[in-house]
Amino acid sequence: MTTTAEHLRNALDGRWRDVKNDMRDKLSHEVFTPHYTPNTVIARTKVDEQLRIMAAEGAAQDGFAKEHGGNGNVGAATTQIEMLAMSDLSLMVKAGVQWGLFGGAVENLGTERHHERYVKRVIDCDLLGCFAMTETGHGSDVQSLETTATYDSETQEFVVNSPTPTSRKDYIGGAAQTARMAAVFAQLITHEGGEPVHHGVHCVLVPIRDEDGNDMPGVTTSDCDYKGGLPGVDNGRIVFDNVRVPRENLLNRYGDVAEDGTYTSPIENPNRRFFTMLGTLIRGRVTVGGSGAAAARVALDIATRYALQRRQFSGPDGGEVVIMEYLVHQRRLLPLVARSYALQFAQNELVAKCHELQSTEHPDAEEQRELEARAAGLKAANTWHASRAIQEAREACGGAGYLAENRLIGLRGDIDVFTTFEGDNHVLTQLVAKELLTAYADDVKGMSPVDWVRFAANTVGTRVIKRTAAETIMQTILDTRQDNEEEGSLFNRGTQVQMFEDREEYLLSSVARRLQAKSKEMSAFDAFNAVQDHVLHTAQAHIDRIVLEAFVAGIDTCADEEAKNILGMVCDLYALSVVEDDKAWFIEHRFLSTERAKAVTRGINERCRSLRPHAELLVDGFGIPEQLRYAAMMDPDELTTAGPA
Repeated sequence: MTTTAEHLRNALDGRWRDVKNDMRDKLSHEVFTPHYTPNTVIARTKVDEQLRIMAAEGAAQDGFAKEHGGNGNVGAATTQIEMLAMSDLSLMVKAGVQWGLFGGAVENLGTERHHERYVKRVIDCDLLGCFAMTETGHGSDVQSLETTATYDSETQEFVVNSPTPTSRKDYIGGAAQTARMAAVFAQLITHEGGEPVHHGVHCVLVPIRDEDGNDMPGVTTSDCDYKGGLPGVDNGRIVFDNVRVPRENLLNRYGDVAEDGTYTSPIENPNRRFFTMLGTLIRGRVTVGGSGAAAARVALDIATRYALQRRQFSGPDGGEVVIMEYLVHQRRLLPLVARSYALQFAQNELVAKCHELQSTEHPDAEEQRELEARAAGLKAANTWHASRAIQEAREACGGAGYLAENRLIGLRGDIDVFTTFEGDNHVLTQLVAKELLTAYADDVKGMSPVDWVRFAANTVGTRVIKRTAAETIMQTILDTRQDNEEEGSLFNRGTQVQMFEDREEYLLSSVARRLQAKSKEMSAFDAFNAVQDHVLHTAQAHIDRIVLEAFVAGIDTCADEEAKNILGMVCDLYALSVVEDDKAWFIEHRFLSTERAKAVTRGINERCRSLRPHAELLVDGFGIPEQLRYAAMMDPDELTTAGPA
């Protein structure tokens, strides 16, 4: 008989629940037991061993097309790497770099000659690679990378060079030690009539080490050494000194150079070509967000179980009280548990959409842009949530949470960079707003902020909200809304959805009006700069709304009434917590009266009390294998001490 916890887990696992269950079994093997050591030699050796074990078991095959030696199951591949985060985020990053980024570049940007030569070796870890995009001087602004790949028609080779100190490839996972080849993003240059012609950023495969681990001629690698976390990832730097590689090493799906130096591309517009290339690599961003969320669930699982055992201060009956009985502790953890549920339902929808578009030969351009905006927004939401949740979990466990043996301090260090890599979260949030403001216009992604402002000032008008969940479900819910001042209406789902939609619509229309007005008074750049805070708020409101819609749709898929009722209370807690976090805006713009704002706080307290008896059940629903959530402080003998002073 299926338990309530299993019903919760099945709902939360979504479409690829079988893949997740299979990964739970594999990760329960002792070789994947979580460990924490700042010793990079030990950590890197451990991760390398784990990666090769996974490769031997065929873990990478789902991520590659059947005709290239894989299974072609994009959703399963994304899900597997996400699950690795529960064991070790260093392992998740190494797998993501090898199979998602390096392997993804070869498969998605390359053609048959690259697939035949490299893909099988990448899957088997016979060829370890790295993804050399970020430079010392440019990270978010990929179009301005300084590394060059200049074609020499006499030798039919590309000359890859780092012309400036800021063109050094930096923070590259695998570059310090293990990678033998790099997928290098560089400015492609050919010559016509003796004059250089620039074709923008393309990707070329460059061997960086020989079989013995020595740098190739012209290549200089170095080690980033100790970082804030991820000790098992050998981040490094690469400098190229006129390194020559064959013409065939250009990943040429979207741009090719003939023997005589003639450049051709199936996409004439340079901006569209660039963003199409990057769009094919979207899976990395999807995976980073999902993995961050998985790490957050581990931390909340540990902290919640500790709170159900740890006792502090005397109660009315004379015995000490379990700390989860205190409202303040419920307030610390349960809203974060609720947000984890909400974000996972949204992540499930994102993975499904990514699977759908990457499994078709010619994806719809508009749907691709929507996917990229959704991936950007949820990557930011998931990783910001992870940083907050893991820190709160650490503090909620007191001194015990500060010990490495209890996992939380390692998770906190490892997750820190997730808000930065695969896109800085603030930059990604602006990308979401740009898509909203420009209504997915052609070529808009290639616009500078200046062009964006000019476009928005002339074209933004009334916009119909695009629903992300089933339209019929959402309309039914909205039809039940209660737009009155009674406290009980705050638990009405239609009322909650309407509040989220009203905030998004108001922010979007008002930021458009501000852009229009300011663009008449000042330069387009200054106009954009003047409303940047408003732009970010608009994007955040949009992200909150699509997460709530995904939660609503997720509840609808749950077959068990008891589990569905619990999910309903969790959804209330998520929705009201979002409103509370932005309460000042709701009051300032008269979407909430002061009395109703107080009712939001009372509603959160009520839902925390209602969910307190289900606290263990909720983290059971996360489905984290016992071995991966183990913390020494769970031992009854450990509960008599408070940890280090």
